[in-house]
Amino acid sequence: MDPLIPTGDRPGSLHGLRVIEISTSVAGPMAAMILGDLGAEVVKVERVGAGDDTRSWNPPAWNGVSTAFLGLNRNKRSLELDYKTPQGKQILEELVRSADVLIQNLRPGAIEAAGFGWERLQELNSRLVYVEMTGFGPLGPMADEPAYDPVVQAYSGIVAMMPQGEDGPTRVPLSILDKGTGMWAAIGALDALRRREQTGTGSLVNVSLLNTALDWVGGSIMNASAGNKREKLGSGFPGMVPYGAFPARDGHVFISAGNQKLWLQLVAAVGAPELNDRAGFGSNGDRSANRAEVEAAVAGVTSRFGRDELSELLTAARVPNAAIRAAAELPSDPQVQAIGGIRAMPHPQIPEFATVALPIQIDGALLPLQGAPPLLGADSAAILASLGYGEDEVDRLLAEGVVGATEVPASVAG
Repeated sequence: MDPLIPTGDRPGSLHGLRVIEISTSVAGPMAAMILGDLGAEVVKVERVGAGDDTRSWNPPAWNGVSTAFLGLNRNKRSLELDYKTPQGKQILEELVRSADVLIQNLRPGAIEAAGFGWERLQELNSRLVYVEMTGFGPLGPMADEPAYDPVVQAYSGIVAMMPQGEDGPTRVPLSILDKGTGMWAAIGALDALRRREQTGTGSLVNVSLLNTALDWVGGSIMNASAGNKREKLGSGFPGMVPYGAFPARDGHVFISAGNQKLWLQLVAAVGAPELNDRAGFGSNGDRSANRAEVEAAVAGVTSRFGRDELSELLTAARVPNAAIRAAAELPSDPQVQAIGGIRAMPHPQIPEFATVALPIQIDGALLPLQGAPPLLGADSAAILASLGYGEDEVDRLLAEGVVGATEVPASVAG
C-alpha cells in the first residue's frame, strides 16, 4: 500500500492556521478534514461523553472503531467541551479568538441559541471565516428544516433518476451531497481566507446540501427547461451508443465508445467487425436510434469473454473501459497504489490502519499526514494548555464535566 508518489516534507499552505470544527456526521467533518489535510490545525469540538455522532455509527467498525468516523476525521485534535455551561462557553470564546476558520453543521439555529451567531463571532474575532452548513440554505420556507443526504437526494430529483429497486425508489448509496457540500465549504473557506488577505476581515460563508444537489443535477434542470424528456437508460447515456455496462461471463465491464473511431476499435477488439456493417449500426446517430438492438448485439459478443479478459482486450485497443468491481478490490489495485490513493498511518487502536488520501498532489508529492482520527477527548488538556490553562484548572474542568477526555487513560488525562 506504499505509494509510488513520494510524500513531501513541507506541510500544506494552511500550516499555522487554526480551524474550529463544531460539527457532526459527514459534511462538516469532511470540510474540516480537507483543511486539515492542507496543513491547518483542526480542533474538533465534541460533546462530552459522546462525541461526533459518527463515533456511534458502529457497525460497521474496524477493531471496534466506527469506519464512518475513521473516514472523515484524520488530521484533527479532539476537544470534548460542554460549551452550554458558563465555563465551557468562555473556553469556546477563547478558542474563537484564536481561530482563523470556524465550521459548523449543527441543526439550524442551534449555534445561535448557544450564543455563537455570526454577529457575536464577529465581535469575538473580526478576522474569523465562519462557514455555516445547512440542509436547505439560509433562507426560504425550508431554511429551518434539518436534513440528511438521502432526504435532499429525494427533494432534488436525484432519487427519481435512479432505477427502481425491488422495494421501490433507491438513492445513490454514497453521501454525495454531504461530501460535495464539504468540498464546497472548503473551497468557500479558502476564498474567504484569500479575501481576508485583501481586506483584513473575515467572511460568512454559506453552503447547503440543496445548493450542492442543484449543481449536480444542473444538466437535467436545463434539459427539462428546454423541453427535453429524460430517458431512463440505466448505465447508458443519451446520444452515445454503446456507452454503459455490458455483460461478461463473470461480471460486467463498463464500455465508453464515445465516437466512431472508438466504436471501430471496440468491434475489432472483440472480433466482431461485422457489427459495423449491420443496417442501423454504422454511425453514432444510427446506433442511438437503434439503441436496444445495438446494445443487445454488443452484449451478445462481450458475454463470450471473462470480465478481466474483456477489459484487457479493450484496454489494449485503447477503448475506454473498466471492469465493474467491488470496493474491496481497490486497496490491492496497482493503479490505486501507484497514485498513493490509500495511505497507511499509525493509529493507537488499529495496527493496520490506512486512509483514503487527499486527492491532490503538490509538485509531484502527497502532503504529509498530521495524525490519525483522534480518540475522543485525546487533546482536551493540550488544547486548554494552548489557551493558557494550567494543570490544576484543567483537572478541575475535567472533574466538573465541562471538558472531557473519555478515551484517554486517567494518568494521561490529568
